[in-house]
Amino acid sequence: MPKPEVRERVLVVDDDPDIVQFVRMTLELEGFEVVTASGGIEALEEARRRPPDIVLLDVMMPEMDGLSVLRRLRSHRATANVPVVILTAKSLAEDRVRGLDLGADDYITKPFDLEELIARVRTVLRRAQQMRDLSPLTGLPGNFRITAELEERVGSNQLIAVVHADLDNFKAFNDHYGFMRGDQLIKFTAQVLLQAAQDCGDPDAFVGHVGGDDFVAIVHPDVVEEFCKTTIRRFDDGVLDFYDTGDALQGYIEVTDRRGERHAFPIASISLGVATNQRRRIATEWEASAIASEMKEFAKAQPGSSYKIDRRT
Repeated sequence: MPKPEVRERVLVVDDDPDIVQFVRMTLELEGFEVVTASGGIEALEEARRRPPDIVLLDVMMPEMDGLSVLRRLRSHRATANVPVVILTAKSLAEDRVRGLDLGADDYITKPFDLEELIARVRTVLRRAQQMRDLSPLTGLPGNFRITAELEERVGSNQLIAVVHADLDNFKAFNDHYGFMRGDQLIKFTAQVLLQAAQDCGDPDAFVGHVGGDDFVAIVHPDVVEEFCKTTIRRFDDGVLDFYDTGDALQGYIEVTDRRGERHAFPIASISLGVATNQRRRIATEWEASAIASEMKEFAKAQPGSSYKIDRRT
């Protein structure tokens, strides 16, 4: 049974019923789901009841002006991150400036061209999706972008090497030093991978953050070994900076478990597993991910930082 189509939901707010109806019909013909509000209070109630994907908000409304609505949207938890495009008269440049200062994502002046309106709506939605899929910690693309990148490259039969990178002994580090220092180590790892991707010479290299201490990189098979070696060298050169001097000198940290027993954990290292279609066909992004994860487990079985490349035919 096919999945039901999920349509992006637009809230149109304007006190002019002719404009509302015209915009509604246009957006629905473009495949959007549209809800409307004729005033600011109604708009706030609708947006908080069921947050839309985007709001088209007129500035000049008698009951509550659009900028006041925008301010309240941005201050409410349910609607704080909903994209807003403000509709303004051409002569009111100050409204556009104030709207952008209050957190509007874009503006369009009345009377507007419908093709431009549709283009701006799609652009803002696309930008919002990209921002939502960035890791707030590292700024790297998240799972949605990683999946899309893998799907596109596998589907187009490009030669690729998929690298699954994972930190060893990170939980012990996090428990011992606290999550704030743990976050710094994650950020450092992201920078190491980005720098290695830049140094390997592949202009199409991609690095994403799955979450926690897991990362994915996609590079050309010809440079993947150099990418892995550079990553390990840079990581091992910098990781001791995150340890207290005494722990760094002794080469391990001691962590007490729930039973009160103390355990020694080595300095954090990085393990890299690589799947590549250079020797054998990879049919789907899921297969690429599974092979890379399998190779990563082989790498983790080795002491210290290491990598394993799938060379099976």
